Amino acid sequence: MAHVIRPQYQDPATGILYDCNNPDFTGYLTKQSSWLKDWRRRFFILKGSKLFFAKSEMAAPHGMIDLSSCMTVKSAEQKTHKRNALEVSTQDTTFFMFAGTEKEKDDWIGAIGRAIVQSSSTYQNEEASGDSDSDYEYQG
Repeated sequence: MAHVIRPQYQDPATGILYDCNNPDFTGYLTKQSSWLKDWRRRFFILKGSKLFFAKSEMAAPHGMIDLSSCMTVKSAEQKTHKRNALEVSTQDTTFFMFAGTEKEKDDWIGAIGRAIVQSSSTYQNEEASGDSDSDYEYQG
């Protein structure tokens, strides 16, 4: 398999550039747009505590969800009336997405949940002291 070189994401608010190569998890999800509320297929790139999204696999990401400020990731079929839907909630915003299959949805919830836990200060403090256990603290 060829090594993919992805463009960086530049945060429009801070100007900070984020490397999107060597991601933890990638794939297509259909995301509800924040303004028009229509559904658009996007390529998602999970790297550390950041979830980037782009129009295609090779396009520069045009958005980012900071999972270190995320409170929950969970199923959202009833809220969205879409199969295989999930929501990612921060204090400010709730993002709705849906996957092509139930397995993909479950895989994304697991991957995002792990990223939330690993970016939490509690997890990082436990890792530093060598006193971590494997219980994930997220709503799934």
